[in-house]
Amino acid sequence: MKIGTPLSPSASKVMLLGSGELGKEVIIALQRLGVEVIAVDRYDNAPGQQVAQRSYTIDMADGVELRKLIESVKPDLVVPEIEAIATDTLAEIEAEGITEVIPTARATQLTMNREGIRRLAAEELGILCSAYAFASSQDELQAAIDQHVGYPCIIKPVMSSSGKGQSRINTADDVDSAWNYAMSGGRVNSGRIIVEAVVEFDYEITLLTVRSVNIDGDIVTSFCQPIGHRQEKGDYVESWQPQPMTEPLLKKAQKMAEKVTASLGGRGIFGVELFIKGDEVYFSEVSPRPHDTGLVTLMTQWQSEFALHARAILGLPVDTSLRDSGASAVIYGGLDEKAIAFEQLELALADTKTELRLFGKPESFIRRRMGVALAVDDDIMLARKKAKKAADLVKPVSAKS
Repeated sequence: MKIGTPLSPSASKVMLLGSGELGKEVIIALQRLGVEVIAVDRYDNAPGQQVAQRSYTIDMADGVELRKLIESVKPDLVVPEIEAIATDTLAEIEAEGITEVIPTARATQLTMNREGIRRLAAEELGILCSAYAFASSQDELQAAIDQHVGYPCIIKPVMSSSGKGQSRINTADDVDSAWNYAMSGGRVNSGRIIVEAVVEFDYEITLLTVRSVNIDGDIVTSFCQPIGHRQEKGDYVESWQPQPMTEPLLKKAQKMAEKVTASLGGRGIFGVELFIKGDEVYFSEVSPRPHDTGLVTLMTQWQSEFALHARAILGLPVDTSLRDSGASAVIYGGLDEKAIAFEQLELALADTKTELRLFGKPESFIRRRMGVALAVDDDIMLARKKAKKAADLVKPVSAKS
């Protein structure tokens, strides 16, 4: 493995497609290893663009525009970070040998679309999932519920993130509003949704799974300690690590995660979402990149999920061991306004072993994730309370006042 000097002819260049708060942390981790990073996003001054050596703003779902940029910059690696990307173009570019896509172009195609990954997991790999169906119209949705899924159920766009467009419906009276919300909430409006039966789980986890290269040059799979999390309207509001689990359940979860990620192939970190109900583990989703619930690893692990991703994609050894038990809690914008400010940071950080990450997003919305509070403690419940207290103390204010 050889890494050159940034902004020189010898530079090792990585292009991130999507440069939000997760991408920003990946960029920082890559730069610490001497990599030149090019941040691409759909809007100017995205969090990752603020720290990268170079940045571009394009419509990443436009294949012609995306190809033109990649051919111009000539990155060694392209790392997709969001769903709204012309994945067919990435597949063509990889097949032509222009660059390497992380983890692979095929994995990106499958996981950026819930239909692809669900069919792979359930129909090809035989992994346990909740009952599901796909629909391209409201009539198809109603028929899928009546014939296959039943009530209650979850409606999601096949291409979305952070709970956007997702809703739970309990009766036929909810179908119309759920369909319309799904159509407006996807990163890319494909006109298609997935409807899933509700699993009344005991708890849900993110099992961060890393495919990396060991010292002998072989691909190996390793796991972080399971991350528990709580969601509201499909979006995470707090997470903690480790989530207590019995050893047999943890082994079952790891086996399932390894099976899915091995099928996807490539190198990097995968956020595998699983439901735990009794003695069963249900597959939910997988992201071929750092996961929002994994922000907690900035405090809990020797190598955060972002450092692990950077090392793995560069072909370097990784260490997934836990350093401390801890928790994260989301800080919301609270305002619909550009360039807001934050007050009371000194109060939020007064508690020991507490940290903040403010993402620097240029525009705030009331329920937009603008930062995260982090805390560690020997007791998970105390860590959760500390993180939530810190998040609640941060006060978003208008920059106009």
